[in-house]
Amino acid sequence: MRELTQTEAIDLVGRYEAGQGIPETMRANVRLLGALLGQVLRESGSPGLFDDVERLRIATIQAYTDETDEAFARAAQIADSFSVTRADEVARAFTCYFHLANLVEEHQRVRVLRDRDRTPDADSDSIPAAFRRLADEVGEDAATSRLQSLRFHPVFTAHPTEARRRAVSTSIRRLAALLTEHESAPEGGSAQRRARRRMLEEIDTLWRTAPLRHEKPTPTDEVRAVMAVFDETLYTAIPHVYRRVDDALQAERAGSAAPLVRPFVRIGSWVGGDRDGNPFVTASVTRKAAAIASEHVLRGLERSADRIGRTLTLDAATTPPSPEAVALWQRLRTEDEDAAAEIAARSPQEPHRQILLMIALKIEATRLRNADLAYSDPEELHRHLRVVQDSLLAAQAPRQAYGHLQQLIWQVQTYGFHLSELEVRQHSAVHAAVLAELDAGGPRSERAEEVLDVFRAVLFLQDRYGPRAAGRYIVSFTQSADDLAAVHRLARHAAGPDGRVPVLDVIPLFETFADLQAAPRILAEIVLHPEFQARLEATGRRMEVMLGYSDSSKDVGPVAATLALYQAQAQIASWAQENGIELTLFHGRGGALGRGGGPANSAILAQPPGSVDGRFKLTEQGEVIFARYGDPAIAMRHIDQVVAAMLLASSPSIETRNRTAADRFADVAARMDEASRARFFELVKAPGFAPWFAQVTPMEEIGLLALGSRPARRGLSVESLADLRAIPWVFAWTQARINLAGWFGLGTALQAVGDEEVLRSAYQEWPLFRTLIDNVAMSLAKADARIARRYLDLGDRDDLADLVMSEMELTRAWVVKVTGGAELLGNKPVLQRAVKMRSPYVDALSLLQLRALRSLREDAAAGSPADPEQQRLLLLSVSGVAAGLQNTG
Repeated sequence: MRELTQTEAIDLVGRYEAGQGIPETMRANVRLLGALLGQVLRESGSPGLFDDVERLRIATIQAYTDETDEAFARAAQIADSFSVTRADEVARAFTCYFHLANLVEEHQRVRVLRDRDRTPDADSDSIPAAFRRLADEVGEDAATSRLQSLRFHPVFTAHPTEARRRAVSTSIRRLAALLTEHESAPEGGSAQRRARRRMLEEIDTLWRTAPLRHEKPTPTDEVRAVMAVFDETLYTAIPHVYRRVDDALQAERAGSAAPLVRPFVRIGSWVGGDRDGNPFVTASVTRKAAAIASEHVLRGLERSADRIGRTLTLDAATTPPSPEAVALWQRLRTEDEDAAAEIAARSPQEPHRQILLMIALKIEATRLRNADLAYSDPEELHRHLRVVQDSLLAAQAPRQAYGHLQQLIWQVQTYGFHLSELEVRQHSAVHAAVLAELDAGGPRSERAEEVLDVFRAVLFLQDRYGPRAAGRYIVSFTQSADDLAAVHRLARHAAGPDGRVPVLDVIPLFETFADLQAAPRILAEIVLHPEFQARLEATGRRMEVMLGYSDSSKDVGPVAATLALYQAQAQIASWAQENGIELTLFHGRGGALGRGGGPANSAILAQPPGSVDGRFKLTEQGEVIFARYGDPAIAMRHIDQVVAAMLLASSPSIETRNRTAADRFADVAARMDEASRARFFELVKAPGFAPWFAQVTPMEEIGLLALGSRPARRGLSVESLADLRAIPWVFAWTQARINLAGWFGLGTALQAVGDEEVLRSAYQEWPLFRTLIDNVAMSLAKADARIARRYLDLGDRDDLADLVMSEMELTRAWVVKVTGGAELLGNKPVLQRAVKMRSPYVDALSLLQLRALRSLREDAAAGSPADPEQQRLLLLSVSGVAAGLQNTG
């Protein structure tokens, strides 16, 4: 196929972009940043680089739109023709482009959200809309009670799935601010020219910044990365969510009456606490993680209290303090007479301001560990703020009482002095081994001492930051009640001379298919243990149970795992209800679709009756943390949608719908489960599957990426999938553009049912099935059969390659039939546009990755050491593909 002329190339790109239905403002921003990147490439000092990038870009667009073997072969030939050095530069250029495209897409999302704010009635999936719908079903009082008992608990994890360096993320944030400046400046004016010049400078910085980390981050580095999200977004965004909901529900009374909303978000963290398979997370690291988080939240509370105090210039004559406020001021003054005298001199006759400024000093003293002035716990701070609020109310100043001061109270209630509730996780096998060692007597090993030190660290954190700071202890691979009881036994071994042990909520994590089936029996047994009975009584019979999506999917395939998880939730919820237990199901959902990802609000509305009941907890990890919580507007929208779904999930209509659908389509589920599992086992239990998988994907090479502190696999070999973590399992299939972990077996399952009319009815009426199909559609849309085949050709197993490709084709065909469209995502045009807009550019990086992987496999076959240049090219392409697909593992 001949190379296009410049005019033909411009026409091709124009037709391609126009065909995606991209909003004009978004297209303009993509063109602007793309042009600036092109200028940077021309100025890069690498002759011909821009032209080579354009050649590959045009070729992959032509191959994508023509869908001919000849066009695809030409694109592959161009990718193969580059020198390794030039391929490295081209891969970096495409990766930069994806960072810019992602920025523009996020910018567009924020614009859409702001437009929606102007027409609030359009928010059919918002908390106020959900409240009104719930009130219509159960009455205003019952709906208010449910609203006030809500609990949304995202838990941030440090699983290695964020391929971008923090320096790259920071550069993108600066560019986003500059793009906003450019849009708001007068057309062609000096302000716009200045913004353009600064964007050019920033893109040049992005281009020159090494895209790969040279060393793995430490657990402490991971803690600080998550803290950036708190500082830039969550500290203010979450109280704003509360405020927006209260404004919508109370209308004109909002801000002058006690809020209807009670703080319903709690932030959890595994960062610095999750030691399952991560030897770098020690008891010392856990203490440091808590100290860093506390430092950040105390700084935030201190600044807020100081800022509010400076604005609370209410004169004692117009707003007299209550006797309780006067008494509080007297106590505060005796704690630091010099500071109180200075504040009183600067704020004469302004008693409420004086108290708030002293409160700010006490928060500072808490941060600096000044025992004479520090708060003993967040509850003491909360009481002081309530005294000020009540005093303002008594003085007929409700707007000051329920204004910024209320926001600060919400922040204290949400974050305490700990910010995030740090959770510990450890594998049950480690507990068993250490207990066996302790029971045998003799000197304790280093591992045993470390395991016991964790309990001492938890006790220290509870003493220092309050009981909410730590105390949840998750047991990975829980397979018996003894696995849970072991935690309390270890805590007693760790007790000091005073016999004190930390307050622990021991949480089982059921991960494999067999463990999910055994969960109700294990729970029924463990609640009979004395420590669990005592904790149930102390908490009002509250209990958490965690469900693992990743390993169950790797165990039996995505279809059977989805059905097994639903069944386990239904059985656990029923058991909890029968035993008077207030259950919180903790969903170990990954960011990628193959690990239980996808829209959280859709997943919530598809849960079994009684399994949500106003409480929803899930893991948020890697790139998902920054995608959902990195921008304030997007973070607030995400929380709004999730909590709205939580409200509706327990409404009579939704529970009836889900129960009826599950009963009606039970036979469909049974056939799908059996057929999909058999098909999955046909692949993964084939002799030699594990080494073949490592051969046809960059699984081994992914382990070389410095993504996170945690090792990529549990063992040293890939002879068995049991030793392979779910993250690289998903990540590797994603990089190979196969995405097998998200869909394999569904085509066979749907064909086993065979009745298109029944399946279409299930898609319309059965939320669980609809969510499964929609997630698979997205997963397949990001796959590419032509590129997938080239990866599979790297192996010497045509039988396995043909099995994968035939299942992909079958699944694609059935998903299109079930959804009733002409192509994948035909019923979701916005998602379809986003995928299609990126696909040709991802193809370019995939072709560069393939040439590197092919070279590395040839080296290995010849017994030669891996070429470091080809290895670097492969890792660069991995980072770029992750940016283009917007998910890793």
